[in-house]
Amino acid sequence: MAEYKGRKVTLNKPMAGDVKKFKVFVKDPSTGRVKKVNFGAKGMSIKKNNPDRKKSYCARSGGIKGTNNRLSANYWSRKMWNC
Repeated sequence: MAEYKGRKVTLNKPMAGDVKKFKVFVKDPSTGRVKKVNFGAKGMSIKKNNPDRKKSYCARSGGIKGTNNRLSANYWSRKMWNC
């Protein structure tokens, strides 16, 4: 558990979002502060069980910056797709 804007939050566990489809709270190693990462299009279903869609998404998102950065939306989106 950590604190974000005065309330207790669970770190590194994606949950339903308020602004976007998902949100996750992550501790920034450089500053030590907790940040909220929003990701996903709210009205879209991702259909990650379709092998063709999964292959296409993983190939498309692999070249974007932030693939290995826990503070990026791309990292968490790829994690949800199991890329």
